[in-house]
Amino acid sequence: MTANPYTPGQVPRVFAGRAAELRRIEDQLARVLTFGELGGPLLVFHAPRGIGKTSLLRTAQRRAEELGFVAAWVACSRERPVLPELVGSLRTALERAEVLPRGGAGGVWRKRLERVSVEVGLPGAKVAAEVASPPGEKPDDTLGLAPIHALGTLLHDAAALVRRRGGAGLLVLVDELHVALPDDMSILLNTLQNLDGDREHNPLAVVSAGLPVTPEALTRAATFGERSAFVPLDVLNGADARAVLTAPAEEAGVGWTDGALTAVVDEARGHPYLLQLIGSGTWDAARPRRGTKLGLADVRRGLPAAQQQLTAMHRARWGSATPTEQAFLAAMAATGLDNVTRVAIATGMGRDSRSISAPRERLIDKGVIEPVGHGLVRFTLPGFGAFVRGLDDA
Repeated sequence: MTANPYTPGQVPRVFAGRAAELRRIEDQLARVLTFGELGGPLLVFHAPRGIGKTSLLRTAQRRAEELGFVAAWVACSRERPVLPELVGSLRTALERAEVLPRGGAGGVWRKRLERVSVEVGLPGAKVAAEVASPPGEKPDDTLGLAPIHALGTLLHDAAALVRRRGGAGLLVLVDELHVALPDDMSILLNTLQNLDGDREHNPLAVVSAGLPVTPEALTRAATFGERSAFVPLDVLNGADARAVLTAPAEEAGVGWTDGALTAVVDEARGHPYLLQLIGSGTWDAARPRRGTKLGLADVRRGLPAAQQQLTAMHRARWGSATPTEQAFLAAMAATGLDNVTRVAIATGMGRDSRSISAPRERLIDKGVIEPVGHGLVRFTLPGFGAFVRGLDDA
């Protein structure tokens, strides 16, 4: 029996597509590697869930580490400040790469990392940070400094240490940035702006990902956040969608017929999660052996299991919506269109178009819908409109 190589909901075993987006990251890494300077402004990939943001960042992490970078990964959460998580991840990355010096100097560095603390309370509460003096230097004013300077000093010293130890530099990857606390976003943005003022001495890059609301959230946190490099991710084109299916199978010695590939690509409509989901269902239905091919009959047998999982996701999204949000979604689905105007939704709800802003923004924040142009929105998960329309028949 050959193991199923598809991983719906997880980082794919074989990463395919996104060549242009990977080049954006590699361009920043090249600046760090070649010039020993800051890679550029905060790079922000934004897209709905299931489009492959985390997979892109994980692939970039692996490639950066192959180039000699030390990569620190942190995922943001609504429940806790992200900056202490970042410091902890940085320590882990430095230790894993064996960059920290041995003996007493290494102990000083570890104590320094332990002493970096960032406390973010309720809105308006004090934000404090403390950083011990760098190894070999006399104590200075870093103790009790504002968190912006504290974080900047730590990132600078860590990146410089990596460089001195023969590495390429430091890469910081921040996932789920849209849920970071506003204070944390502000500190991070201000820190990067300060580092950019002396970029030739800061061999590091910061790459992040979040939902479509991330650019707006960053701009609210700091007005100059709008100068970050925002890169939207869309569904995959036909060639990349096929590669997502064929590459994992080929590693297992299994192929796809053209008819089967076309059927899955058409059904998934370029959505990375659905490609993995249907690919996985097809594999389980076929249970192929090395040297065989997945065919159209296998796709048809595997599709019900994939559709069952997709329906469960649709039901969860619908169930988490408020009555007003459900009315919005029902009006949107009733049009039968992929891209729906604000006026059409308001008309379907029997309300003035100006009065639907609140549910619209909440649904965008939840990742259920996304803006696709002036006054237009669409569902982020294929088939959700049909699911909502089917509720009337249930």
